[in-house]
Parts: sequence; C-alpha cells; structure tokens
Amino acid sequence: MTIKVINGINVHFASGDGPSLSSEQDALDLIGETYGTQAEMIAVPSERFARGFFDLSTRQLGHFFQKLQNYRMRLAICGDISDQLAASQALRDFVRETNQTGHHLFVNDPSALGAFLRGGS
Repeated sequence: MTIKVINGINVHFASGDGPSLSSEQDALDLIGETYGTQAEMIAVPSERFARGFFDLSTRQLGHFFQKLQNYRMRLAICGDISDQLAASQALRDFVRETNQTGHHLFVNDPSALGAFLRGGS
C-alpha cells in the first residue's frame, strides 16, 4: 500500500497483485484497505478488475462506482482499457462523462492521474 498526496488529495495506490475485483463487496474491501490512512481516492490498476467488469451490461462497473461513492471515496482506474473501449461506444461515453465529472477517473497510468489531479487533465 502506498499513499501519495497529489494536489492536496490523499491517494491510496492499491497493489497490482491480489484478487480480481468486480463486486460491491470488493469495493468495500478496497475501502477497508484505506482504514486509518485518511485516503480520499483509491487508484487501482486496470488489470485488477475481473473479466467482464468493463462490459456495462453486467452492471459491475456501475455498482462498484456507486458503492465507493456511497462511502465518499473516489476511484481512479489506472491502465490501458483500449480493447474494451474499442468494443463499446457505451463504455467510451461512460469514460468520457466520468472523466468530465472528475469524481471517479479513468487514466492510462499513475503519472496521468497526477497530471489530472494537478489540473492538467
């Protein structure tokens, strides 16, 4: 576990190792990892998410985001999801709208996350 402060935001960088993530319980487990750290955002490598997670018809992504939102925790998905984006206009729209809102984020890597949080989107 690594915590970095980026533009005044405490970001917990989740390990790339570990079980696949997909469910609301997995979101709660991630929040539990941050207990006592003052984290405001969790950055998770895209490879940690289960197969099908980015298929909006499964609703996994939406439920996962909603659970984190309910606990006032922001999420940054860091990594290449270009294959999933190429396969789904709905996902491309979702990612674009999510990044415009800025509560949860999709970024290519941790340095892009840093740039986004510093206002460089």
